[in-house]
Amino acid sequence: MTKTIVFATGNTHKLQEIQEIAKDTDIEFILPAEGFNPIEDGKTFEENSLIKAKEAARVSGQISLADDSGLCVDILNGEPGIYSARYAETPQARIDKLLNVLNGKNNRNAKFVCAMSLVDADGNLLFQTRGECFGKIAEKQSGGNGFGYDPVFLTKDTDYKITMAEMSEKEKNEISHRGRALRKVLEFLNDFNSPSH
Repeated sequence: MTKTIVFATGNTHKLQEIQEIAKDTDIEFILPAEGFNPIEDGKTFEENSLIKAKEAARVSGQISLADDSGLCVDILNGEPGIYSARYAETPQARIDKLLNVLNGKNNRNAKFVCAMSLVDADGNLLFQTRGECFGKIAEKQSGGNGFGYDPVFLTKDTDYKITMAEMSEKEKNEISHRGRALRKVLEFLNDFNSPSH
């Protein structure tokens, strides 16, 4: 029997990505009910993901999962971090700003971070986890897949040869921060729903 879980986002790209990662499970992810308007004033990815999950449960009255994710650049002391989506006005402006700030810098090491929080229908925390994907920022953007900072993120998993935006969706989901975090959530749900639990 298919179980429905609300995924606390307004970002349809993220929803499609997690639906793809979870396609072989009996879980279907849906968008929150109307009125979903979380105030992300946490200081960490974990705090913000919990705020979003609780808000989704409040408006939907269903078990809810949220992620908070971003790009952390070593030489920028982890920035843009939790402010990744607010770093500049548009996705392209964010990439341009990042490349500009890193212009001439040798240390371009970075990581994508994704924190996920799963709450019950009443907003109580059931499970929280984090996925990380290590890499470095490219000198220039390339690739047309993915979204966000994918066109400038060279992954360690590919020996820094290609950006996340040059990968197929399947390849990206296998190594991405969101894929790694979600697989831990799915594992938890599988154990949680097992007859012996």
